[in-house]
Amino acid sequence: MANPLMQTIEALAKEKGIEPDMIITAIEDAVLTASRKYYKTNETHEDLKARFNQETGQVDLFAVKHIVSDVTDPATQISLKEAQELYGDEAEVDMEIEFPKRTDVLGRIAAQTAKQVIFQKVREAERENIFAEYNQRVGEVHNGTVKRFENGDLIVELQGRHESVLPRKEQSRAESYSPGERLRAVIKGVNRSAKGPQIVLSRTDPALLIKLFEQEVPEIYDGTVMIRGAVREAGDRAKVAVYSRERDVDPVGACVGMKGTRVQAIIRELRGEKIDIVEWSDDSVVFVTNALSPAKVQRVSIVDDKERVMEVVVEDKQLSLAIGKKGQNVRLAAKLTGWRIDIKSEEEKRKEVEAQFGALEIGEGTAEGESADVSSDAGSAEAEALTAEAEALTAEAEPAEPVDEGEAAKTPEEETAKAHED
Repeated sequence: MANPLMQTIEALAKEKGIEPDMIITAIEDAVLTASRKYYKTNETHEDLKARFNQETGQVDLFAVKHIVSDVTDPATQISLKEAQELYGDEAEVDMEIEFPKRTDVLGRIAAQTAKQVIFQKVREAERENIFAEYNQRVGEVHNGTVKRFENGDLIVELQGRHESVLPRKEQSRAESYSPGERLRAVIKGVNRSAKGPQIVLSRTDPALLIKLFEQEVPEIYDGTVMIRGAVREAGDRAKVAVYSRERDVDPVGACVGMKGTRVQAIIRELRGEKIDIVEWSDDSVVFVTNALSPAKVQRVSIVDDKERVMEVVVEDKQLSLAIGKKGQNVRLAAKLTGWRIDIKSEEEKRKEVEAQFGALEIGEGTAEGESADVSSDAGSAEAEALTAEAEALTAEAEPAEPVDEGEAAKTPEEETAKAHED
């Protein structure tokens, strides 16, 4: 039957999730540290060693001496002749002999020192174990229970035994929690040397949104539908770009679900955060058009391919929807696509084209000589481009009021006859 101390060690090891050998090593180091203070090894230079006896539950202390031919340090060395007198002919040079030392004389101060060392060693072993376990799980979603609040941060218990922290900056402003409440969060990182909880959680990271879609949408879980990008402004709005590997599967419809059941479950988990699901495309123009949903885009043109700048023209009544509240919609679309988006209404674009026409006419009127001919050629090319721009804007404008069919069908002769009759 194991002794009481060994039973306590095994129970503590199970509670902390570490090996019993680690605790035994901590006890040996603690007794060794206390013994060195008591026996003043800094002055005597004795070489001490502690060994835990699992049968008795006692920690045995020894002074170790090396067998040498000529003794130069009596505290750590013993002559071959003295060693043979103690152990017979079995003793040889370079062997070690252990001499027992008393531990019952260490006293209260030494016991306090040993206690501190044991706590420190066990804590270090526990932290290393947590780091090794959770460092491989960064990006995974875990369930936890809120334990308490510390300066705005939430202390969350994972798996009923490990404490983690949900910092204030990783909390959604639309959410509030109380002690004992359960939540789901993504593991953002694990600190090896932090003083407080090592595991850092997040409720604002886009990885949480992606993992929630994987849990709710079977097509994403089995790889039929892929998430090509996700951006969030936690608590307000999010955008997700999806792509289907199979032509018969609608990626957006798969994520929305029957009557929106799938996406609604995610919205409830995120406490009402609005989610725009858009279809990804390798065509940048199409992708940007989709990303600006729910706004309807009239025309998209690439201004600078190298700097990744696009100009988007929308109807006047769609401008505020395309920009979004405080620029939120266009900001999220730019993050999702990786393009800088410049949104203009049809009226703004029309005024811009008219201003360019005016500047071109002034430039042509002031040109003289050969330079005037060169300018005229360049100006005519620019004029053609502006004309095409104006025609596009005109085509996008609303049609004029319809003309009465009877009036439109009259010929010039009929008009003249009618005038004579009048």
